Amino acid sequence: DENQTCICSPVLADEWTADVVKSIDALVGSCVVLPCTVSHPGTYLSTSRLRGIWHRKDKWTEYFYHEDSTKILDSFKDRTKLLGNLGQNNCTLEIVQVKDHDNGPFCFRVELVRKDNNEPTKEKFSFVEKCADIKMIHDVPKPKLGPIKTANPGKPYTLTCSVHHTCPSHRPQIKWSRENKDDEITEVHKPIHSGIWEAESILSFVPEEKDDESELICTATFNGGMKSEEKFTLNVKRIENYNHIIIPAVAVAATAVIFGLFCVLMVKKYNMWSRMSGLSRK
Repeated sequence: DENQTCICSPVLADEWTADVVKSIDALVGSCVVLPCTVSHPGTYLSTSRLRGIWHRKDKWTEYFYHEDSTKILDSFKDRTKLLGNLGQNNCTLEIVQVKDHDNGPFCFRVELVRKDNNEPTKEKFSFVEKCADIKMIHDVPKPKLGPIKTANPGKPYTLTCSVHHTCPSHRPQIKWSRENKDDEITEVHKPIHSGIWEAESILSFVPEEKDDESELICTATFNGGMKSEEKFTLNVKRIENYNHIIIPAVAVAATAVIFGLFCVLMVKKYNMWSRMSGLSRK
């Protein structure tokens, strides 16, 4: 019996190990990736010598994924595939078009196959102690914007929009409402922790004073077409106009100079008149 072969091989099973994400969120209608790594003792085994299978924990012949698609449960047909390469210890499972009933637990099994006829040998290992559960999410995750700060006209400004997701094979697409050809957009994709990734778009541009109070919108489109957005009102510092201070100050200064010159002329005129008056009395 296939099940007994796996259960009754504790010594061999201990030598084979698998690491599967324990629990993961999945957006209904999108896709989810269940990270999985498998390792074995001895020498390298090519992918052609290995067969990866994902099955129910309590019903090992109910397959979520099998290389023979006719054996896959009808509700999962054409929606699952292995990512990566079993020969490189990658047993990651992808599920697309996630549905509410895609409940597990999802368990991985590896089988060794014969070179001549591709039939499985008696070496089969199911890792039912490490299975993945999926928690269904119906609300589309909202992107996050930052850093929120005031812009200076004529100086470079950077704004980042990021969103977490569970499908690196079909990552969310992030778009900005600005359509300026001089803008620079950098995209970054990175893992956060097991089963969770972050898609990030970095917008760099040089704001002008006319951009003050303009609205920037970041829209994330997930696999399956679902969208969410975040808005931000840009504040641009205004260039101070000091004419209302400078012009009166200049006017006052000019008046003072003119008045000073007038006083000097009056003093000179007075002195000249005094000397002339003195001579006439003599």
